Amino acid sequence: MRAFEMPPHARMSLTQQLLMRALVARFWKQPYRGRLERWGTALHDRFMLPHFVWADLCDVAAELQAFGYDLRPEWFAPHFDFRFPRLGDFDAAGVQVELRMALEPWHVLGEESGAGGTARYVDSTLERIQVRARGLAGERYLLTCNGRRLPMQPTGSVGEAVGAVRFRAWRAPSALHPTIDPHAPLTFDLLDSWTGRSVGGCQYHVAHPGGINYTSFPVNALEAEARRLARFFRIGHTPGPMPVPRAEPNPEFPYTLDLRLA
Repeated sequence: MRAFEMPPHARMSLTQQLLMRALVARFWKQPYRGRLERWGTALHDRFMLPHFVWADLCDVAAELQAFGYDLRPEWFAPHFDFRFPRLGDFDAAGVQVELRMALEPWHVLGEESGAGGTARYVDSTLERIQVRARGLAGERYLLTCNGRRLPMQPTGSVGEAVGAVRFRAWRAPSALHPTIDPHAPLTFDLLDSWTGRSVGGCQYHVAHPGGINYTSFPVNALEAEARRLARFFRIGHTPGPMPVPRAEPNPEFPYTLDLRLA
């Protein structure tokens, strides 16, 4: 149970314990004797995105139901929204685009001299956002982030695709690649490749766009959501003619656009 993050509500913790008990009982009845899958870099690419994490959880629930344990995926909807908060969405040209926070592992740095001894800092300056689009048909429309093309991959549903953007959110005195500036705010565009213009988009700010520095924690989930929504705008897409950016395929990370890489 120590591998799980402590949830903010007792019922969410109870659901996690129920999942663990069901898995132990299922493998006690029939141990898994198949070969383990070597995922490689997909663990830091595909399974960092909430869409595939949720699909994997649904597969686990379906397998447990086949063994007689009525575990339902909707019981874990609070866990999903808590770990992958919804940042915002916009509609343009019949395409619905949704932004959600994704997972991003943070590296532990080497020892540095600190007050009264040594310390090991964590590089928490990187963030990752999932971009899911519905209604994409053909190759006319494509999504860009700060003028660079997002590697949108089909999910198996008609007209639906998922991609991610990895970016430096802020600057820290101790971090990897200290010469790379923050990429925020992020400007997302739905680009019409036929006309060379953006037909819609949004902007996401890591901090409050007005420079407000909060001095206290949010009192409840509603205030936290209000602070998060204040950093998202359904306006601010690139005006005027826009060149169609070239594709940047990465065989190691096919779902993620890393803005740190030139």
